[in-house]
Amino acid sequence: MHIYCYSIIIYYFCVITLTLNTMSKTNNFVFWSLYIVAWVIFVGLSIEAGGLVVNFFFSLYKPEFVQNLYQKLDLTEMYKASRLAFFGIYSFILIVSILKACLFYIVIRLMHKMDLLKPFSTFVAKQFSQISYYTLSIGLLSYIARELAKNLTHYGFVTDNLNQFWADSQAFILMGAVIYIIATIFKKGVDIQNENDLTV
Repeated sequence: MHIYCYSIIIYYFCVITLTLNTMSKTNNFVFWSLYIVAWVIFVGLSIEAGGLVVNFFFSLYKPEFVQNLYQKLDLTEMYKASRLAFFGIYSFILIVSILKACLFYIVIRLMHKMDLLKPFSTFVAKQFSQISYYTLSIGLLSYIARELAKNLTHYGFVTDNLNQFWADSQAFILMGAVIYIIATIFKKGVDIQNENDLTV
């Protein structure tokens, strides 16, 4: 599922909104609309991650039942051929999907708790740093998983149905780098603001 378009919108809107000193009614409406969108994405990602966890356990104990589940990811042939490959691939799938849900939880927490009249705060700087770390982690792990899956095809494993889980790895790496730069700027802004407050 390509959710990075939504995340780009939410990240950049947060940045733009945080730099405003006052909120007009239109901006306030758009902000809360995006807050709702972030909740919808978070719920969707949580359901997907939960479905993958359930799918994983059914793959181990009741593989014939996998076709009836929400996530119909059937890796029983891989499990029979190599348990190491099965657990390695599934670990990447689960970690990446759980990290995506955690990422949007942090975005929701940021949007809920930030003070739009005082955007340069320690809390906001920390949240942006966390968002950048999570985004970079998702991108790097997705890239490693994609290369691992590509490598497994040389050994006769079919991994075409796995591309959906890490197709957007480069986008997450790029976003993580951009958000890290923004987080660094915010941290510097907070430091300067604190110095000015102490001077006054």
